[in-house]
Amino acid sequence: MSDGVDERKRRTLRRFAALGAAGSFVGGARAATDAEGETDADAGTPSPAGDRSETNETREAIRGYVATTPGAHFSKLRDDLRLGTGETQYHLRKLVDAATIETAKDGEFRRYFPAGRFDAADKRALGALRRETPRGVVLHLLREPDATGSRIADALDVSRPTISAAAGELEDAGLLDRTDGYTLRTPERLITLVVRYADSFGPDARAFADDAAAYVRYDPE
Repeated sequence: MSDGVDERKRRTLRRFAALGAAGSFVGGARAATDAEGETDADAGTPSPAGDRSETNETREAIRGYVATTPGAHFSKLRDDLRLGTGETQYHLRKLVDAATIETAKDGEFRRYFPAGRFDAADKRALGALRRETPRGVVLHLLREPDATGSRIADALDVSRPTISAAAGELEDAGLLDRTDGYTLRTPERLITLVVRYADSFGPDARAFADDAAAYVRYDPE
């Protein structure tokens, strides 16, 4: 790995480590103690001070990343933080064991969340929003609740079967009712998650978040 790539990795880790250190996490104190007192898994001896420092920074970076990108799957986390596969597996396992983060299976993906922050419905919603086409369907229906599958397909520039498959995923996650057209089951929950984590979802979610107030419907009845 070149010096340039190493430096980019260090900058990325420092940025997310700052978020991890600043955040409030369930099990955070336990995780810090675990990192400081950690022993080399192979040799069974304490890690050198420099290695402990790097371990702490990497682990804090993962904590910060998971806090700002809840529901990210393993490969995205690894690639965004510029980590190796084994390195990522090792630190995630330590953080899960320390009850700092938690994991949930989502089809072929394993997704990661800050411990104790989301219920099962939130996790399913975040998992769906992490997929490009289901997220596009959700955002379109939040903007236009009466949209048909064909209209959504045209707006997203994908095929009608692609929209149907995405709608099936959303239905399986308990987020969509297809009894009579497409109806989001929990639009308030979805709006909250999209707005709160818009930066982690990309430009389509950021654009929605900028205009979110227009899509919040207040009904005192």
